[in-house]
Amino acid sequence: MSSQRTIRPALLAVLVCAPLAWSPGHAQVGAAPAEVPPAAARPGQEETGLDRLFAQLAEPDQPGWQQIEQAIVAELSKSGSPAMDLLLQRGREALEEGDLDIAVEHLTALTDHAPDFAEGWNTRATAHFQAERYGLAMRDLARALELEPRHFGAMIGLATILREVGREEEALDILRRVHELNPHRPNVNAGIEQLSAALEGETL
Repeated sequence: MSSQRTIRPALLAVLVCAPLAWSPGHAQVGAAPAEVPPAAARPGQEETGLDRLFAQLAEPDQPGWQQIEQAIVAELSKSGSPAMDLLLQRGREALEEGDLDIAVEHLTALTDHAPDFAEGWNTRATAHFQAERYGLAMRDLARALELEPRHFGAMIGLATILREVGREEEALDILRRVHELNPHRPNVNAGIEQLSAALEGETL
């Protein structure tokens, strides 16, 4: 099963979240699985700085949530290797310049050499999406979320695609998971409200 629809700029304004940078296009995605692994604590592992940041971000009354979110994005962008960080930087620069083939080349080298680095897969998903390779984008997002189930940028990107191809219930479920991680972001909350209203109308 496949569907082809235009992704509206208005929808992007509601759902897009850094570090993903989705652009308008025609989404054609089959019935690929869209399961997001649970963002539960990892047994047997000590709490990390990233764990503490996510715990702080989830606090309902968190006045500094934007700074915490930025710190999380920065942490997710660290591969632990200067060479891999350079590949990520070059891939992002190529994306900004609109050179998608070069971006994919750098990011594929990154995912080949650092297959456990979630942000490499997430950023390559952005490149695939902008190149209108939507199936590849979804697969890369799925891999990013296997590695880091709390990656809210990948989750929002996946929800954006799912909503546009008519899989609203799955998109809503993912956005609710994002809300659990970050209850503060207005665009995610608006997306949840819109999808909930649409699905409730369908069942009446």
